[in-house]
Amino acid sequence: MHGPELMAHSGLSVRNLLDADWQRLQAAMGKSHRARTWSDAFSPRFAHVVLIRWAHAFHNSGWRRLGKLTSLVNFGLFGMEIPSSLEIGPGLIIPHTNGIILGAARIGANVTIYQQVTLGAKMADWDYDLAQRPVVEDGATIAAGAKVLGPVVLGSNCVVGANAVVVSDVNPGEVVGGVPARVLSK
Repeated sequence: MHGPELMAHSGLSVRNLLDADWQRLQAAMGKSHRARTWSDAFSPRFAHVVLIRWAHAFHNSGWRRLGKLTSLVNFGLFGMEIPSSLEIGPGLIIPHTNGIILGAARIGANVTIYQQVTLGAKMADWDYDLAQRPVVEDGATIAAGAKVLGPVVLGSNCVVGANAVVVSDVNPGEVVGGVPARVLSK
């Protein structure tokens, strides 16, 4: 395999993932749908997603060092720490990149993540044990500054409020906030 046909997520090519990411971003910004062009890869609202997708595709294709290098470029340019092994579903939106650490076990489709979000283990986990890390299900929104720590599940279509600290599961559709996070509405 070569180019955009590298498989990145559940059999989807990088091209398919980026098209889904681009269309969801356009819809979120209230813009009419248009096909993604090569120059969109340089958009400040999209370039980091391109790097995330390529890093993961390289990792899955056995080019793990190239995947790590691509992740390192993303860290240097956008301040995002995301392992190349992290599986993220289509439709990812990250409007503002600075200070994001995504050390999750898995992130579903159509997820929105804002700046300064941390997803990770409760304690230092140098072996990257997926059983110690959060799972983010489809449609979740994680607001600015939120911290999601440990083996918790953020249910589908939930919302984690700004600066919340989540240390227990969030049910589908719930809105949580506070330190520690508690249910604000269902």
